[in-house]
Amino acid sequence: MRGEGSARPTVRRWAAAVALALTATACQTGPADERSDGGPPATEPAAPGLGPYENVPSAVEDPADPELPEPLVDVERLMSGGPPPDGIPALNDPVFEDVARVDWLEGSDPVLGVSVNGEERAYPVRILIWHEIVNDTVGGVPVAVTYCPLCDSALAFDRRVGDRVLDFGVSGMLYHSDLVMFDRQTHSLWPQIEGRAVAGTLTGTELDRVSVAVVSWDRWRDSHPDGAVLSLDTGYERDYGHNPYVGYDDPDTDPFLLDTDADPRLPAKARVIGIGSDDTALAVPVDRALESGVVETEADGEPVTVWAQAGPSSALDDALVAEGREIAATGVFRPDLDGRELTFTADGDGFTDDQTGSRWNILGHAVDGELEGRRLTPVDHLDTFWFAWVGFSPETEILR
Repeated sequence: MRGEGSARPTVRRWAAAVALALTATACQTGPADERSDGGPPATEPAAPGLGPYENVPSAVEDPADPELPEPLVDVERLMSGGPPPDGIPALNDPVFEDVARVDWLEGSDPVLGVSVNGEERAYPVRILIWHEIVNDTVGGVPVAVTYCPLCDSALAFDRRVGDRVLDFGVSGMLYHSDLVMFDRQTHSLWPQIEGRAVAGTLTGTELDRVSVAVVSWDRWRDSHPDGAVLSLDTGYERDYGHNPYVGYDDPDTDPFLLDTDADPRLPAKARVIGIGSDDTALAVPVDRALESGVVETEADGEPVTVWAQAGPSSALDDALVAEGREIAATGVFRPDLDGRELTFTADGDGFTDDQTGSRWNILGHAVDGELEGRRLTPVDHLDTFWFAWVGFSPETEILR
């Protein structure tokens, strides 16, 4: 752990932690009895338009209920982050607008890009920082697009589980300081980074991942001029564009409500690119990836190419999201096309393959040259803080 140094920095760290805790509680919370669909509190049956609530014990109310399967985690570590269930309202009926009509995003604004079956959508972080979950359908697939500000982690999931289509809300709980979602059908609990139900009727069920790219608005817009963007017309009054977690990604502040010491191999809030899972998990420090722009490695026994370039603003730095300091956009891809292995070199504003000289953008799209119009297959990865990645993948290796 970091040394305490003088008393003055210690007091500053303590004061910052207290201020951040108060901000994370007060600024996230909506009306105490407000559900994100305008209906009753989360412990009541789901409202019309959402999947039917099943008459089963609720892990939101009691994750250790003896009538439920044994939880996969110590339920004492499911900590209240302050807001009640649905105090942070998920968006269940999202409205979108055409790229050409969007005049309220700055070029540096971070957005979550999701592509399913040829349909392209962008979810601005300036909206998701206030809602954390969007229940949507993209390319005919029901998806949950999620963002946890405390881990700076963006993930999307297929909402289909067997013959169910789940609708997710924000439980108000944290696990490893990470957003814990709940599904409205069974009230099972799902830590976002885990992507698996850890308590409730669906304990042990895993969600299928949908790839997400976190990039700046200008880069996404230029690549998807015919795409759709989550609108400010959310049905809620929020100070979109402002950051309620000012300074949270300062490396000298501690993670909020992390109930254990972070693995000391890296600073707790070092940014990493997490790839793979379980005993094949790999963390690539973002600083390391930025040095060369391209890192060739393996994930789950298969070759991958990891790209990084300066890109979006940090959503957790300045009071205005778009004015946060510049951080990295990353991409992880299978480095082959039609059976041909490709190698890549960063070339300033993009990437060039050594085989054909075609140029590629951070989204894995060939934008010029012989392969123009082609796309690499994305590999699921997670840009997040070290403490969050290693908390869920403790056996992870670090690519030095």
